[in-house]
Amino acid sequence: MKPRVAAARALAELLRGKGSLSSALPVWQSKVAEADRALVQQLCYGTMRYYPRLNAYLGQLLDKPLRSKDSDITALLLLGLYQLEYTRIPDHAATGETVAVARVLKKPWATKLVNGVLRRFQRGADTLREALANDAEFNTSHPRWLLDAYTKAWPDAIDQIVTANNAHPPFTLRLDLNQCSRDDYLTQLKAEAVAAQPCQYSDAGITLDEACNPTGLPGFNAGLLSVQDEAAQLAAPLLRLSPGLRVLDACAAPGGKTGHILQSQPGLSEVVALDLEERRLTRVAENLTRLQVNATTIAGDGTRPQDWWDGQVFDRILLDAPCSASGIVRRHSDIKLLRTPDDIARLAALQGELLDALWPTLAVGGLLLYATCSALPAENRDVISAFLARTTSASEDPIEAAWGHPQSNGRQLLPQQDGHDGFYYARLIKSGPA
Repeated sequence: MKPRVAAARALAELLRGKGSLSSALPVWQSKVAEADRALVQQLCYGTMRYYPRLNAYLGQLLDKPLRSKDSDITALLLLGLYQLEYTRIPDHAATGETVAVARVLKKPWATKLVNGVLRRFQRGADTLREALANDAEFNTSHPRWLLDAYTKAWPDAIDQIVTANNAHPPFTLRLDLNQCSRDDYLTQLKAEAVAAQPCQYSDAGITLDEACNPTGLPGFNAGLLSVQDEAAQLAAPLLRLSPGLRVLDACAAPGGKTGHILQSQPGLSEVVALDLEERRLTRVAENLTRLQVNATTIAGDGTRPQDWWDGQVFDRILLDAPCSASGIVRRHSDIKLLRTPDDIARLAALQGELLDALWPTLAVGGLLLYATCSALPAENRDVISAFLARTTSASEDPIEAAWGHPQSNGRQLLPQQDGHDGFYYARLIKSGPA
């Protein structure tokens, strides 16, 4: 299968509301030659990164939107516009190859449409940009509801957030400092002609100047390295781990934080990695095996501990709660298409349920670290404030740090173009029975 066909098929699934790039892309990548898989990924993630802008162009170029059954042709048009606007692919190749896909999709009638739209864009791009100059979605390449939510929460940082969300994410690694110091590993990378910089806030973090296949880096297969953003690397230190503690990593997949917890304190009595889906725990087990650490993995619903909890309390709980992922849009650009305002209230309700359900499993004097990769207070500060108001045994253990923005409860990191993702942390301590 040719790469543009695979990309159109994957994006059509998203336009029809089926899944995400994380689920759809691997399936379609497997159908193309290995050498073409990077191009399929670039086309899909790039088109979604600029989806609001490209869709605004389509609104000007089409007399009327295509029918839902022709979402594959809509996807094809978006792919074509992305190539013309944002890639170095020659215009004639981008247009010709994209038009040809319509026949493969068994819609030969669309070849004339696709060709006409793309050539019209080439001739009149400047005029189209002038017509859309006052369109906020077009200018920021963000859906209006999300742009408004960011602006309301962070009016002084909106330009920073938009710029970071539209950028390619940095490629950041976490070192196992039990095996090697960061300075020594940076020296190894320099000897391999791999340019890298130490992270600002994580002692174990390194960011490469260019992304690569990590399996080729020194020590990766021996468990020395994990691919993990700097913001996520802050979780394990915030747990204040010490020997003999029992730890729950709720919502653990794919296991990056679980591995960091185990590497940070090898003397823990037990680490339980909980996730809702058994298939996701397979990935956790694979990652922990490579890191040469062990955890108890349990498939279960965090809102229903009665179905999986053995009654032994945990001294530490990491709740990396399901969220909108509005702090990591640059890593999951399809959020711009898939998320809606209704998702925020739904997720905030789930986050509250998880806190309420897991709190009884925490020992008196124990710590619960609440984390999300959201940049929206409705999923972060507001959730924690409401939980503290209704839970007499819970109090905040304030996080004093050089990073992020202090909130009325917790601490918020906003995405940085060349630095960490957007993330939120709040640390709670249990003072007595619930």
